[in-house]
Amino acid sequence: MANHKSAVKRHRQSLLRRTRNRAVKTRIRGMLKQVREAIEGKADNAETLLRQAASLLDSAASKHIVPSERAARLKSRLGIGLARQQKPA
Repeated sequence: MANHKSAVKRHRQSLLRRTRNRAVKTRIRGMLKQVREAIEGKADNAETLLRQAASLLDSAASKHIVPSERAARLKSRLGIGLARQQKPA
């Protein structure tokens, strides 16, 4: 356990950040799953879900919850998947 007052505060802050970061990451995973299912199922709302997921990823990347490169990669892959789904056969 921390002995100094500042160390106790840092521990308290780290616990708060951990719970907040876990909540955001869980929300991102759920949103990505929804987008992928919408793309595979050729749903009409896939584009709207993709926009929401991109917004969520950008927000998490700006707060350093996920690396910005990972957010960009995920958005790119989802966009490519959506374009493939919308391409006429």
